[in-house]
Parts: sequence; C-alpha cells; structure tokens
Amino acid sequence: MNILETNQNEIKDEEILTASLNKPALFKILVDRYEEAFVRKAVGILKNHEEAEDIVQETFVKIYLHGKKFKKLQGIEFKSWAYKILVNTAISRYRKISKKWQKESADPLDLELASEKHLSTEDIVLESETKSITADLISRLPKPLARLVSLYYIEDKPYKEIAEKESLTIPALKMKLFRAKKILKDLVNNDKNKT
Repeated sequence: MNILETNQNEIKDEEILTASLNKPALFKILVDRYEEAFVRKAVGILKNHEEAEDIVQETFVKIYLHGKKFKKLQGIEFKSWAYKILVNTAISRYRKISKKWQKESADPLDLELASEKHLSTEDIVLESETKSITADLISRLPKPLARLVSLYYIEDKPYKEIAEKESLTIPALKMKLFRAKKILKDLVNNDKNKT
C-alpha cells in the first residue's frame, strides 16, 4: 500500500522512516510531526531560538542519514531514538557555544553571570540521562497511559490539547496521569529493589 494514499496519522513513524529511505519526499511527514516539539526541546537546552532551529535541521539530517541503523526493539520507539539524537546534538552545540563565549569574555563577573544563566554541561548531561531513563520507564507503561505521559511530560502538550486529542475530559486526563505516575513510581521502586 502506498503511504501517501493512507491516513498519515495512522502510519507509524518507523514505517515512514523506512519508506523515506527509498522515497526521500516521505521524510517530510516525520519533519511535520516532530519539528515543533523538537524546536521547543532545543530552545530549552540552548536558550536561543535561531540556534535551536539550526540544531533541529541538523537533527533531521542525522535521523535521515542514520535511518538504516534504526531498529525497532522492545521499549525503543522511533520517538525516543529521535529525541536522543536531538538532545545529543543540542548538548554538543551548547558546549561549543559555552566554550566560545567563555573564551571571548575576559571579565570574571561576566563568567559568573553566564554560569547563573545557563545550566552546566554536567547538568545538561544529567538531564539527558534522566530523560533516557524516563523514556525506558514510560515504554513499560500500558500503551494508552504511556501515550498520555509522553504527550504531557515529554512533548509538553497542555492538558486541553491532550484531552481534545484523546477524547477525554480534563479531570479524566489528570486522573489517568496520576495513575500513570503511581505505576512509574512502583516501577522505579521495583528497579531499585533489584539492584
């Protein structure tokens, strides 16, 4: 079946990525799906909209060039793989910008102010690792709850938008997210007890 003839919302990201390797024009579907959320995430790391847009473009190029390497495994969705590429690319750029800015700044007070404004490299790496662990935990939730948690906590979608998309009332959505958080907490506790 031709991807362009089907409802694009029903096609999984992995299928689009695979098809786009033979028909590059199809990759635009993934760009349209993720560009806005990627820019928000990159702005959160880089604190600069233009830099964030550059990083998002670079990320999509990397995703496409490394598309053949992606393997759908249990707990590894296209989305978490793509976000990892985005975060790693943004962190690399952040490190370069920080080093350049620090070299250009001769005033120790400027350096002190810069360290207050921006997260340290270690903080960014820690945040990235935390998100990777979180993605693994979310993948262990029942699929409907995992989708809600991803939309709210990872993609930063507002309650109203999620509720409309999932045909839920806002109180029902909050209750499901509360239940998901409890399951996640139990998973974390079980993982700690195993080690």
